[in-house]
Amino acid sequence: MADKKLILEEISEEEGIAWITFNRPEKKNAFSRALIAELIDSLEALKDNEKIRCIVTTGAGDSYSSGRDLYDMRQAPEAGRGRADLANAEVVRLLRSCPQITIAAVKGYCLGGGLAVINGHDLAIAAETAQIGMPEIIRGSYGATATPTLFHSGIPLKKAFYIQLTGRNLSGVEAERVGLVSIAVPEKDLMPFVRELAREIASRSPVALEHAKLAAYMEKDMEFDMALRADDWVSHRMRYRTNPLSDVEGYMKSQKGGGSLDYVKPERKDQ
Repeated sequence: MADKKLILEEISEEEGIAWITFNRPEKKNAFSRALIAELIDSLEALKDNEKIRCIVTTGAGDSYSSGRDLYDMRQAPEAGRGRADLANAEVVRLLRSCPQITIAAVKGYCLGGGLAVINGHDLAIAAETAQIGMPEIIRGSYGATATPTLFHSGIPLKKAFYIQLTGRNLSGVEAERVGLVSIAVPEKDLMPFVRELAREIASRSPVALEHAKLAAYMEKDMEFDMALRADDWVSHRMRYRTNPLSDVEGYMKSQKGGGSLDYVKPERKDQ
């Protein structure tokens, strides 16, 4: 079992989508140091792949991830210094900083370190039956890495404290209600929904996707006037790589009779 791959990749450059599956179903995909190392390597490679526009993560078996593998953490050389979560933080940083749009497809348990990871994604789609939470307080911790991602997730402060301090899980429906995930769908519909969403996003201009993500994360915590200035800079940067007005006629024609998601902007070298 030593050569078992803990991260499974399904990469379609033609579709522009990369699927990453955590592959420890017998442990509810608990994040061991080895799994995290493979995940970091995978994300490092994908972020430089210009043919990939969307990255989707999910878990093998019946769960997304039960969080950090506590037995594995206890054996880590740095555990006594409280630094065993730095690798998990690196995963979140990579998800936030990569130019691709990232989607978490969440089913079953998504706890602790798993919650930190989905908070690092741009979109999170949950099964209505998913169980999402931070049980660290129960075992005598507060949830390193999960805490900053939770309190920067944009959900109300008292909701965040409820999740952190009680250790109780939220269902996918409850997580959607408080804004912790983008949307909750019936469990049987989860993967078809995410596949269609990934295809839709991957059909868009990679330059527009990258700059939409850059603008959002740069501007969300700024004062409004500063956010407007930053937005002008991002817009100026984008125009060095594409012309958003190059196909007005095609776009307008596609929208006749009401809004449509089917329009795909033609890629041109002179954009």
